[in-house]
Amino acid sequence: MVTDNIGDFIIRLKNANLVGKESVSIYTSKIKESVADALVRAGFVKSFSKNKNGKTLEVVLAYNEDKTPRITDVSRISKPSRRIYKSVSELKPAANRIGLMIISTPAGVLSNKEAYKQKVGGEVMFKIW
Repeated sequence: MVTDNIGDFIIRLKNANLVGKESVSIYTSKIKESVADALVRAGFVKSFSKNKNGKTLEVVLAYNEDKTPRITDVSRISKPSRRIYKSVSELKPAANRIGLMIISTPAGVLSNKEAYKQKVGGEVMFKIW
């Protein structure tokens, strides 16, 4: 039984990307769909769709032109046992400006760049680069 659904989701994406899989299938939830949408906007994932049964989410992974994975590592920041919140003034670039932080805000799940533009803070879910 998985207790950290977001942690499981990002690790599945990272592992599938590092072994060169084209897509990965994951049990769906609204928060996972929102995170997948934020990752599509950020360019770490090509696309995602719900399967016909509505229980799984098919995520198509993105690769660079030289077939290297776009996701090289992830780091879970806010965990079920310890939530980390940041205001808009505390949002800084992640992983030396190469990666992004994914943040759950009142405006939805956004990257740190989008949250800074919209001037909203929230729970920092994870870093990805």
